Amino acid sequence: MNVAIRYRGRAVTSEDITFIKSLIDEHPHDSRRALSVRLCEAWGWVQANGSPRDMVCRGLMLELHRSGLIKLPAKRRSPPNPLGAERAGPAAPEVDQRPIDGSLKSLGTLEIRRHGRTSGETLYNSLIEHYHYLGYCHPVGEQLKYVVFAGERPIACIAFSSAPRHIGCRDRFIGWSPEVRRKNLHLIAYNTRFLILPWVRVRNLASHLLSRTAKRVAEDWPVVYGHPILLLTTFIDTERFPGTCFRAAGWVYLGETTGRGKNAQSRKRNRSIKAAWAYPMVEDFRARLCSVEE
Repeated sequence: MNVAIRYRGRAVTSEDITFIKSLIDEHPHDSRRALSVRLCEAWGWVQANGSPRDMVCRGLMLELHRSGLIKLPAKRRSPPNPLGAERAGPAAPEVDQRPIDGSLKSLGTLEIRRHGRTSGETLYNSLIEHYHYLGYCHPVGEQLKYVVFAGERPIACIAFSSAPRHIGCRDRFIGWSPEVRRKNLHLIAYNTRFLILPWVRVRNLASHLLSRTAKRVAEDWPVVYGHPILLLTTFIDTERFPGTCFRAAGWVYLGETTGRGKNAQSRKRNRSIKAAWAYPMVEDFRARLCSVEE
């Protein structure tokens, strides 16, 4: 196999490039997006829920274009980039900030509401922006966002998204090969944010919510994205948090990051050390994550 380029783990051969050139020539009036959808259809390149992976495909085609291997049509429009450097950020939320304390039982029934592309998502975004030490960051790939309510008052936020491609201690914990990891990475979700609002002081609330949201993710992810989640993972800044609530909720400590970041140009530490934790969603998670369906 004559591999011309690799993109996000996919090998693109000279035959693939010839096919893409033919596709472009056969549809001279198509936009870049329309061409990426056609290529997804031709390759059967779809997400687990059946939707075309056209964003990834478009990135691949752009990489080939920049490398001089194909020639794409001129861009017809430039949609706003939510990941751009300049952003206004979500507005401050209007929420009741009177202190909430006491026992977990005293809170009554807690409701975990899933928010996506609704007014509820705006509430989640603004709470995270103004009360989480990392602020709000637009998640990438598959994602679920939750706001927890005690009555009508929000008390916590938690979100999950697609997992990072390579984490050494996580991959050793699972025991999979790089090839299998590329095929099954979508079966892992990454806890990107977890926030108990600062005026809420309730013992054992954090571990309770971690346990309950894990069950919600198990229910919601197949409905939204068409495939199960077998393992949850997260990072905890060891300079800020001991990770006690994750341990109490049954999460497993995997090890520490190097503190260099994924794009580091040297072997020197340039950020705080993070502790990696994981929560198996099923007993046979290793066997299922390490298997390859034919």
